Amino acid sequence: MCICMLSQPMKDIKKLRPGKYRIATIVTYFIVPISGFGTDIYLPSMPSMAQELGLPEAQIQLTLSLFLVSYGLSQLISGSFLDTFGRRRISLGALLVFSLSCLVTGLSHSIILIYTMRCLQGLCIGFIVVASRAFFSDIYEGDRRKHYISLMTIVWSVGPIVAPFVGGYLEHSFGWRSNFYALAIYGLLLFILQWAFSGETIREKIPLSISHVLDNYRGILAARDYNYGIFMLGLCYAMIMLFSLTGPFVIEHVMHFSPVVAGYVSLILGLAWMCGGFFGKGLIRKPFQSKNRVAYVIQVVLVVGMILGASWVSSIQTLVGFAFLIHVTAGFIFNNYFTYCLARFPRAAGIAGGLAGGLGYTFTAVLSYGIAALLKPSSQMQIGVGYLIISVMGVVVLWLSRKMHPRV
Repeated sequence: MCICMLSQPMKDIKKLRPGKYRIATIVTYFIVPISGFGTDIYLPSMPSMAQELGLPEAQIQLTLSLFLVSYGLSQLISGSFLDTFGRRRISLGALLVFSLSCLVTGLSHSIILIYTMRCLQGLCIGFIVVASRAFFSDIYEGDRRKHYISLMTIVWSVGPIVAPFVGGYLEHSFGWRSNFYALAIYGLLLFILQWAFSGETIREKIPLSISHVLDNYRGILAARDYNYGIFMLGLCYAMIMLFSLTGPFVIEHVMHFSPVVAGYVSLILGLAWMCGGFFGKGLIRKPFQSKNRVAYVIQVVLVVGMILGASWVSSIQTLVGFAFLIHVTAGFIFNNYFTYCLARFPRAAGIAGGLAGGLGYTFTAVLSYGIAALLKPSSQMQIGVGYLIISVMGVVVLWLSRKMHPRV
């Protein structure tokens, strides 16, 4: 079906008319959180998955890292296809395949098949998300474009907020497989909504030729400010993913709380990310470097406080309290750089958005899984040490961007 949709003549594709911008924007905002749902809904279920499948924690954690890697890598190529063939057909096909792969995951008893389906889900999400990002660059301009892109980051955070909260209850009531059935239903509903209310938004197609694509990639990646932004995106989200990989095991296995409690913790930390996004949007006109410097100073102080404080008191309250404040700073910095990177190349929105997301999420997956595998955090102090590694890397990148390329 996806191939048929892609080969369909352009004259048969429903173009989005200006009078439909509002409803299409609403539909797109419903689509935006799908990556957060795909990532976070089964986080409270990871310990149960390990137990039922008889596998160590690291092999279950790898399902998340593989999703992020495929999600990141797909964004590297999706921009070119979206800028050539348009947004609508590819996005619809990816939503349908995503739904089917989630259904297969829920029915599977093989970790290899689950790995394969998670990679396929990440691949599909990459195309869906890049198409959604390009939508705002396609139909809005100037300050309105920045407004909607910044708001998109906040809407995206609904996924990490709601997904684990829902997933915790699904796990408690129906088991871990119900999470993937819920994802399949969600993807199918989005497919129906986009089919009914949205349309093609691309203004000018970019020919799909290797030389032309490489020229676009070289032109975008030649901008150092954009490259620094990609590193910052990866670092900020790696901080979130580090807790996602390790937090449920600490909460459920070390602190002996239920998956529902782990879901509530993820809900609280998702709210922290959203708060950071709101702060970023509210301060969008403030000097770029200054606000990020202040945010990193606050973040490092909080991380050091989390580590030192664990020597006196370590409980779920202190763990979540420190993580909440740290995630607010990460969400703030992410919002700033995400808005900057996506608005940087409006004439190649698909490629620019794909590169930002692709390289950023690939870096996130490698870094967060690497730190989790190296430290094997099982306490507040050890999670704090992981945070500190990421924060220090962020400070270094921020310093380099100011020293070597003051425009950022």
